[in-house]
Amino acid sequence: MTRVSNTLIGFLNLLTLLISIPIIGGGLWMAKSTATCESFLQRPLMVVGFIILLVSLAGFIGACYHVAWALWVYLVVMLLLIMALLAVTIFGFVVVGPGGGVEVPGRAYREYHLVNYSPWLRKRIENNNYWMTVRTCILGSKTCSKIVMWTPIDYMHENMSPIQSGCCKPPTACDYQAQTMTQDPDCYKWSNDPNLLCYACDSCKAGVLEDVRRHWHKLSVLNIIMVMLLIGIYFVGCCAFQNAKRADSYYPYGESRMYKTRPKWSLYS
Repeated sequence: MTRVSNTLIGFLNLLTLLISIPIIGGGLWMAKSTATCESFLQRPLMVVGFIILLVSLAGFIGACYHVAWALWVYLVVMLLLIMALLAVTIFGFVVVGPGGGVEVPGRAYREYHLVNYSPWLRKRIENNNYWMTVRTCILGSKTCSKIVMWTPIDYMHENMSPIQSGCCKPPTACDYQAQTMTQDPDCYKWSNDPNLLCYACDSCKAGVLEDVRRHWHKLSVLNIIMVMLLIGIYFVGCCAFQNAKRADSYYPYGESRMYKTRPKWSLYS
């Protein structure tokens, strides 16, 4: 008779197999929905999603057909998977935790500074070859063209995305009539050329990191739910593994191990 735990683990693995699809889709959404084409955080998430898909399929087959070796492999990989997903989630929180914008008096938008982000992110984004790829992607998204027709009043009352705030305009504090060179270095990197703007500014790089930070926080909720679900499935899988081993043994579960109905000692009673 099919054990309850085997049926349950089969159902739960079918569920996780279906849940792995949103995880993979979440990584794709994070890559496509941003103007930066960033991939250094969503790529691990997509890999974990594909592994969950394959492991869930193995667990489903092992539980439904009582294949003990498949369940053993499933449990080992599942434990490693839980640890990997937990590590990715914690790493994401540590790396993208610092940051956030600074309020600008009299403005609806915020401005972003590179020094407010983690050293790991700054080192990554300050690499010239890497930044050129990100910059090309921002240009292709035409993010700045959406505010090119704004009036000074619009800049005072309209909100901006982190990338628009950092890449499409100079810092608000810049005074181009000043004769001294004591202003923010980004003030002198700004250009009216639509292909240049402030794409060489540190504020633009900070806006990219803020965009990644916001998207990662949204996906972290899904990661935490998935970790809790996988831990519960792992314990149920342990029960299914014991049932599969019992089914493969010489004496299946529930079968009596007594091979004589009248032992010899009863003859002398």
